[in-house]
Amino acid sequence: EVQLVESGGGSVQAGGSLSLSCAASGYTSNMRCMGWFRQAPGKEREGVAGIYTNHGGTYYADSVKGRFIISQDNAKNTIYLRMNNLKPEDTSLYYCAAGAGVGGWWCNLESQAYDQWGQGSQVTVSS
Repeated sequence: EVQLVESGGGSVQAGGSLSLSCAASGYTSNMRCMGWFRQAPGKEREGVAGIYTNHGGTYYADSVKGRFIISQDNAKNTIYLRMNNLKPEDTSLYYCAAGAGVGGWWCNLESQAYDQWGQGSQVTVSS
């Protein structure tokens, strides 16, 4: 089993920046994919950004491309999400996720690639 502990988030005005981090512990050797999802009240959960833990390849939702940066520190089993130029529509509960990927190899921004989830961190952007 893998435990994911998130930190960061908070409130900021539009155009500002925030960061999230997610530390993984436990049986992490199967975690080919790690990523960030978000879910706002009344909306479906959506994938935001992800990273292949073995080679560092990244992928982003179009809505955050060019503004958000996902990175990792393998020595600490931790991933980060740097969120720049935040917009009110980025307001959401952000979840860290980890998993083996679809078919055990394909990392993407679909929930089926992940089976471990963090507790969620609130990000609020005011206009």
